Amino acid sequence: MDKNNRSPSKGSRNLGQLFLQLRRLERQPQQFGSAGSITPSEIHTIEGIGYEGAVLMNELATRLGVTKGAVSQLVVRLEAKQLVTRSAYPQDSRATLISLTDKGKEAYKVHEELHIQFYDQLRAELGQEEIEIFEKCIEKLNAMLQK
Repeated sequence: MDKNNRSPSKGSRNLGQLFLQLRRLERQPQQFGSAGSITPSEIHTIEGIGYEGAVLMNELATRLGVTKGAVSQLVVRLEAKQLVTRSAYPQDSRATLISLTDKGKEAYKVHEELHIQFYDQLRAELGQEEIEIFEKCIEKLNAMLQK
């Protein structure tokens, strides 16, 4: 906003448009290889689990910044799609480990490749100095949104 008349600047309007586009994208399921149609919250859960190993259910909730109940619902949906498996945690029978199946790992890889392709497109549009500024701005925006 302009400090003098407090009217929206071009930058704030563009930021608003960016947020609207991101919200629109967050509602649309996408195809991720043979894994089929996966919602953004599901693919971000897969990303939170990680490609290798397993993660405790409560740790996954912390990584995603959501409740254990929300993670539990997501895991049920991902199990039904055969993208994750649950197993007992050896040190505590009350805890549950979540890991990706082969199909889940494929979805993870496809999602990761989409991010790489998007960033490659961005690099083709921007110069090195612009990329550095963009990255710094994204870091600051993320920090502001986490407050």
